[in-house]
Amino acid sequence: MPLIQPLLDGVYPTVAYGDGVFLTDSEGRRYLDGCSGAVTAGLGHALQEIVDVMAEQARRVAFSYRLQFRNQPADDLAALLEELAPGDIRWTFFVNSGSEATETAQKMAIQYWREAGRPEKTVVLSRRLSYHGITLGALSMSGHRARRSLFEPLLTPNAVVVPPYCYRCPLGKTYPECNVACADDLQQNIDRLGAEQVAAFAMEPVIGAAGGAIVPPQGYFQRIREICDRNEVLLIADEVMTAMGRTGAMFAMEHWGVEPDLIALGKGLSAGYTPLAATLASDHLVQTIRAGSGAIMSGHTYSANPLSCAVGLAVVRYVQKHDLARRAATLGPTLGERLEGLRARHPIVGDVRGLGLLWGLELVADPVTRTPFPTNARVTARLVAAAQEQGLLIYPALAGAGEGTGDAVIVAPPLTIDEAELGLLGDLLDRSLTALEDTL
Repeated sequence: MPLIQPLLDGVYPTVAYGDGVFLTDSEGRRYLDGCSGAVTAGLGHALQEIVDVMAEQARRVAFSYRLQFRNQPADDLAALLEELAPGDIRWTFFVNSGSEATETAQKMAIQYWREAGRPEKTVVLSRRLSYHGITLGALSMSGHRARRSLFEPLLTPNAVVVPPYCYRCPLGKTYPECNVACADDLQQNIDRLGAEQVAAFAMEPVIGAAGGAIVPPQGYFQRIREICDRNEVLLIADEVMTAMGRTGAMFAMEHWGVEPDLIALGKGLSAGYTPLAATLASDHLVQTIRAGSGAIMSGHTYSANPLSCAVGLAVVRYVQKHDLARRAATLGPTLGERLEGLRARHPIVGDVRGLGLLWGLELVADPVTRTPFPTNARVTARLVAAAQEQGLLIYPALAGAGEGTGDAVIVAPPLTIDEAELGLLGDLLDRSLTALEDTL
């Protein structure tokens, strides 16, 4: 039976092995992984220290069921995450993917209000430019139009809050004179629905696949936290793409000093070495459920899997040991400068934005008017293909024109990349943009 690929008739090279920030296919072609796969492989590939932990845990026990046993790797990783997490965040629920993590956060928020005697609080708001995952609950929180469209009859219509998108402000304003009016749109939507109906607000600290690394302006998250507190709304931070050092901090929300009530983790938590994700919850939330039903109504066969948790524990310890969050913070400006240089040389690059080692380039037909390319021009796909031909992997994203119908790519190399490899990344991307422009 043939393997179902992302594009059923697509032609993909077969990966053979990885080595640091590079991947090599079965034909011997080498690629610089300029996006850590799907912004996942934060430690690079084939790191022997992680491989050894994986093998040792597999020799001991690879699977145990969470209703029959607890296991030491899961306990140890949960304890480490409690130590690292901000504020009142203390509890960890392990799952297998970022989609499961965000959906678990959604369910925990609704369960919390039900057990707190407020069963009418069931609405989880989110932003029009957002992507929280592909399961139905996670997709309901997502404003990613291309991924929602096929399943709209099954989804709730609550991705309605405007994004903090200064390059294309949805309110037609300019920062800082705007006084972060985009944050106040959350209050307006809460007023429209009634605060008594709203359970939570879910957001990405840096908008990823649906926006191409959109970083909010200063003051935005502080206002969001104030609005949530004033209306008794839980704040869910989707840190699936941003946590574990990616933005220059262990958790991206640390950049703004704002503490969420729930955090979703994935991707960098296991750095691509095994499927693993987690939902982190504040103590006051879990204690309310503990005093009520006494059980979180969620679970998966592989939740808290000992093999995955052992790998995740080794990954997080490696990030700490080698201070990779600080490394991302240090290398981030270097990468940003290189990308700004590309904008100066290539008129199709309309905007460059990012934080740490998570950056986005928005592609436009006219940099002065910021006119996007027509969707049928498939500019993002063509740039990704041109880059792969040059031996560079970058991640396709949408941009904000027409609420996510524009073109963008994400550049997010492993946190272990060095300055020489960053230079090579910039050179390969430069050639890729030139190759694309020649076809336009």
